Amino acid sequence: MLNSKDEEERLLRWRIILGRNSDDDTPTQSLPPQYQAIDKVLEGVYGEGGLGNSAPRIAKTLEDARTIFPQSAALVIQKDAFERFGLQALLQNPKLLEEIDVDVNLVSMLVALSKLIPEKSKNVARALVKKLVDELMRKIQSKMIKAVRGALNRSITVRRPRHGELDAMKTIRRNIQCQNWSPELNKLIIDELYGFGRKRRALYDVVIAVDESGSMARSVVYSSIFAATLAQTPSISTKLIFFDTSVVDMTERAKEPVDILFGAQLGGGTDIGQALRYCSSIITRPNKTILILISDLCEYGDRSVMYEQLANFVASGVKPICLLALDDGGTPSYDHKVATCVATLGIPTFGCTPDLFPDMFAGAIEGRDLTSWASGVGAHVVKPAQNANSDDKFRS
Repeated sequence: MLNSKDEEERLLRWRIILGRNSDDDTPTQSLPPQYQAIDKVLEGVYGEGGLGNSAPRIAKTLEDARTIFPQSAALVIQKDAFERFGLQALLQNPKLLEEIDVDVNLVSMLVALSKLIPEKSKNVARALVKKLVDELMRKIQSKMIKAVRGALNRSITVRRPRHGELDAMKTIRRNIQCQNWSPELNKLIIDELYGFGRKRRALYDVVIAVDESGSMARSVVYSSIFAATLAQTPSISTKLIFFDTSVVDMTERAKEPVDILFGAQLGGGTDIGQALRYCSSIITRPNKTILILISDLCEYGDRSVMYEQLANFVASGVKPICLLALDDGGTPSYDHKVATCVATLGIPTFGCTPDLFPDMFAGAIEGRDLTSWASGVGAHVVKPAQNANSDDKFRS
């Protein structure tokens, strides 16, 4: 016979299963906290009101489903949502495709559901994703390239530039400042040459390690676009790594963000330590390497391995940066304890918006204090633990 506590639990479970139209129409906010998120997801997908045609709400609900439910259950919910909200019909109708307003939420949803998209609809889905990617590339690329080139020019200047490396404007300006103008000849006497310092080998190696667990969907979209932009910059050698409980090297596809996104496998757990081990194996010039870890730090693996790898990067001269999110929100949901430990290792740890990413990356090249920079621009910054000498916080 069930005691009163078990009976209450049983009734709550039936309320969640039957939804708000059951005899017990308890509103979501009145349910115990552990049930509220579950009820919200199920009501969004299976409730009479549903989510309407709002792509952002659909994407958020599916993201929550991947976070709350086991993977097998989340896939069932995603498949049901795909059918109930008419997404299949949308993808099969080119006229609707031309009229739809594409945003990051919709694209992240399509990427998350890529395995469920019918084969005959995949070209339409790719066209939809490409539409957003092209739009974002136009907005991002010029600003990103300008920031990178400016940072490289400020960080490295050569006085004997090779052919193609001459910075003509800087050379003229500096020689005028040195009063090298000859009134008799009516010419500027070039006494010093200045160049950009472009070497045959890339000036910096960049490793972008992206957590592709379900909660990071929007960050995956933006990471892919920034990686594609950097991959097209001659002075930067870019490697792109996706990970959840496994690691996938996406470097060969880095210049094609649409291919990158459809190669993502959103969902599953997170093993950051394993991913960092792989990153360590492909780093050949620590003092010239910037490692950008994009993750909410919800580690399912051995945390001590993650901390050890990050500490090794710092000691070897690698410049690690931890972005808790790379999306328009900027205020991420993350594991606060782990983030504090990462910050205590001396690693800048903060949330970043796409607008801030170019300046952030330029600051990394120039060796600026990114924690101070992030605080100055209003980013969500994680501070180191006050008792930085304690080893307890680095134990799994």
